[in-house]
Amino acid sequence: MGRADLLLHPVRLRIVKAFLGDRALTTGQLTKELADVFPGSLYRHIALLKNAGVLQVVSERRARGTVERTYTLRLAAASVGAQEAATMTAEEHSQAFLVFAAGLLADFDQYLSRGKTDFARDGAGYSGGAMWLTEAENAELLREMAAVLQPRYANAPGKGRSRRMLYSVFLPAPEEGRVRGTSKRGGKR
Repeated sequence: MGRADLLLHPVRLRIVKAFLGDRALTTGQLTKELADVFPGSLYRHIALLKNAGVLQVVSERRARGTVERTYTLRLAAASVGAQEAATMTAEEHSQAFLVFAAGLLADFDQYLSRGKTDFARDGAGYSGGAMWLTEAENAELLREMAAVLQPRYANAPGKGRSRRMLYSVFLPAPEEGRVRGTSKRGGKR
């Protein structure tokens, strides 16, 4: 199974996201976080991720006649590499993005379901924007963003810290005057 097939399954993607932010979770804790996933199915997905080296066991203890394992995420193994992404078809990328977007929607719905949401207090929001960049300027922007974000991704859980999710999508805008499947005049291409 390729890394994309492994990671871009809706349940496995949710499992990976649950571990983001340097979290260590037992299967029981994960079962509570993903309460809508049937436990037998969840255990199978955890086993797949463990066997692929995405999750690692960091401790084990006996609990009620069974072994309770605590897992952490091996972040380097939890992404689709550039070479594999380059070999994916447009349809595979579309399917992968659909899983990503569905996960984002699920996280947003979960945030809203907490009740008393306050976007300003919670530091939550969503927006879109456009900028004109050369290839060199785009590469520079991505480097600058990485320089700002990497140290924060390395923060460990601690007093006063709340886990925050950051999603990003960078797309070139459609060619001016072109809408998918039509020309500027509105006719089919």
